[in-house]
Amino acid sequence: MGEALYVRFQGTERHERGHYPGVFILANELAAQGRLTEEQYRFWRSNNDWYDANYPNPSHVDARVYDPAVNPGAVAWFKSSAVELVGRVDGYLELLAAHGVDCRRLETTNPGRVIYEDAYQVVVMPEAGPSM
Repeated sequence: MGEALYVRFQGTERHERGHYPGVFILANELAAQGRLTEEQYRFWRSNNDWYDANYPNPSHVDARVYDPAVNPGAVAWFKSSAVELVGRVDGYLELLAAHGVDCRRLETTNPGRVIYEDAYQVVVMPEAGPSM
């Protein structure tokens, strides 16, 4: 395999929709459940706001990109060239670890069939392989 072009951070347990949720979904769920400490909540809120202000949200560009009826199992991968974007994930991994949520880092040259792409990320329909 050549140099990985895409990076994904995801949980180790399947979500109710059948895929492995990414770190943002996992952290958002903890926040929605009221499980974050005040400090963790501040980290989560400020970093989510930072991502929203600095990078495109695929679902804001195409509301159907994560629609389970249209793209069942769609997942996002960072482009490895998006160094600043990927670098900020460590704080989310620490937050999740503090709550016993296991995550893993995946790297690949072929994450699946691309259904959305911008300069920093792709959303794909996974093929049997890296995100399973």
